[in-house]
Amino acid sequence: MHDTDAIAAAFDDEAVLLIGHGSRRERSNEQVRELAAGLESRLGIPVDAAFLELAEPAIDEAFAALSTVASGVTVVHCSLFAASHVKNDVPLAIERARAAHDVEIRNGAHLGIHPAILDLLDDRAAEVERRLDADRETDDVAVVLCARGSSDPDANGDVHKLARLLYEGRSFSRVEASFVGVTEPRLEETLHGLSKHRPDAVVVLPYMLGDGVLTRRVRDWTDEFEATYPYVDAAAGDPLGTDSRLLDVFADRWQEARSGGVEMSCDTCKYKVDLEGYEEDVGGARAMLRALTHREAHADRGDVDEEPHAHDAPERHVVVCTNRTCADMGSPAVLERLRQAARDSERCDARITRSSCLGRCGDGPMVAVYPDGVWYGGVDAADAERIVSSHLDGDRIVSDIVDRTL
Repeated sequence: MHDTDAIAAAFDDEAVLLIGHGSRRERSNEQVRELAAGLESRLGIPVDAAFLELAEPAIDEAFAALSTVASGVTVVHCSLFAASHVKNDVPLAIERARAAHDVEIRNGAHLGIHPAILDLLDDRAAEVERRLDADRETDDVAVVLCARGSSDPDANGDVHKLARLLYEGRSFSRVEASFVGVTEPRLEETLHGLSKHRPDAVVVLPYMLGDGVLTRRVRDWTDEFEATYPYVDAAAGDPLGTDSRLLDVFADRWQEARSGGVEMSCDTCKYKVDLEGYEEDVGGARAMLRALTHREAHADRGDVDEEPHAHDAPERHVVVCTNRTCADMGSPAVLERLRQAARDSERCDARITRSSCLGRCGDGPMVAVYPDGVWYGGVDAADAERIVSSHLDGDRIVSDIVDRTL
């Protein structure tokens, strides 16, 4: 239990921003808002909700509103694991907000692995056991923890860790980690593999917040598995939803951010170290974040010889998405043509780098120009020279290929 009166007195001029992904299903967005309202009651200070995409308010709009009523804002993530949104997109939004508003912003951690979540998953499994008339103490009960799946190895690794922790100290015959997409093992593969062990019951736990397209897919695959293997009873449980135990996790993440105790995995972060198979992702949006803050740390100076580390920052940073979808659409050629055109120009002062996913899959190849905040979409190699000659050299946006401006 939290002493809300003491907290409210200590943080009278502060607020919390709970950031969710955003969905085309308004019910999922309402879930984030419901969690924000619950967290506000728990902490006794204002808590607003914001979204990365597909819903309102956007993160920048939420910061603008909060900056008029609070001197400090703590960001709490409504993300289960730390993938690109937590590591890149939100930090970029925070840097922009810090530059635009006179407000102190602290960035908290994602939900991650927490005892309250393990307790919640244990209860979700027990609910399915009752539906199947199974008992882990006397029957052979297997559990599959099924997450969305990510291109980030840290996030996927945490699913396996969570599955192992759910197994430890409990009487399940086995607990397997699985995914709906993006990475392996897929749920269908895991279920068919379990059939060889002939368990009495299989409990599938969708490790997701909302009940939407992915959870329906999990239920459908589970139903197909049960129909294919009649000697195994199988059923899928409910997602995490708005269970009050999530508020315990949010409150802890808030306290960690307030005390400077946020810990992120750096040893296995693909944006910070070379990992086998993820070499192209080193830098990426992380490099964009560095470019946004680089000017203040190394402004134009005349004493570079005396202080070699101080140097002229480039006028612009251009990033080209070379993640899978954009790469298939020709972004490596765009990157090279941009670099060549910049080298050929006598006026261009820009750093041009590759980026990981910019979140506009299908609209690429994507090219983003900062600090202008101009994103170009559907760029082909022939457009590269226009971006350099018109935008980078002449300060004229190439309007016919603009995807968005920030």
